Amino acid sequence: MTASALLGALLIGLTLGLLGSGGSILTVPVLVYLLHQPEKLAIAGSLAIVGGIALFALLPYARERRVEWRSVAWFGVPGMTGTWLGADLSHAVPGAVLLAVFALVMLAAAWSMWRGGFAPSAAAPPAPRAAWKVVGDGFAVGLLTGFVGVGGGFLIVPALVLLGGLPMSRAVGTSLAIIVLNALSGLLGHRLQLAGQGLALDWSVIGAFIAVGGIGSLLGHRVASRLPQAALKRGFALFLVAMAVFILWRTLPGVLAATPA
Repeated sequence: MTASALLGALLIGLTLGLLGSGGSILTVPVLVYLLHQPEKLAIAGSLAIVGGIALFALLPYARERRVEWRSVAWFGVPGMTGTWLGADLSHAVPGAVLLAVFALVMLAAAWSMWRGGFAPSAAAPPAPRAAWKVVGDGFAVGLLTGFVGVGGGFLIVPALVLLGGLPMSRAVGTSLAIIVLNALSGLLGHRLQLAGQGLALDWSVIGAFIAVGGIGSLLGHRVASRLPQAALKRGFALFLVAMAVFILWRTLPGVLAATPA
């Protein structure tokens, strides 16, 4: 493990603790470009890392009773099904194409964070979304999670607030619980596929990332209330755009090679 990789793990945890989202979107680039793991192995490993760090980050929210467990059930359980399916589908796609899709997801996350439209207007709080629609939302987010290895917090938090009617104070903790469930399901799905390809996860790397990232998530939670969230989200959005452009530049030759003539 290099110092830069451990610093990346700390940043992943800090972001999850501060924003309840975004940290997982850093994990795949760190594993691919700093530890030189194959794309599909990095996507599977990222789910193990994100799930473990999210569990650390979840603990203080659960202690403070800021997790809406009903939403975890309605959103998270269908998400586990979607994540398993997404993991299965991802192994039929070339690794370079997966990374390119991942970069597009980063751009979508950056746009969402830049707009900062997570919180509804105080004058017009959103009506709770119908249960079957919440189930569909959860499945769709899970599908994306399994396919490209992101926790999906940047989608889950606004969905819980704007569509599920949760206050922001409970949406972050609830998002972390859902990320844990989705990551577990996606990891199990990917492991079956990796075993068939003769690939195995490096649990020493995963353990080190979870330990360092877990500490970062707890630190992030402690300072979250003292920092301007809007400025943090916009700064992180700019960073995501830069990372997405870099990934697209690096993967373009592989995408073109995988495209039928």
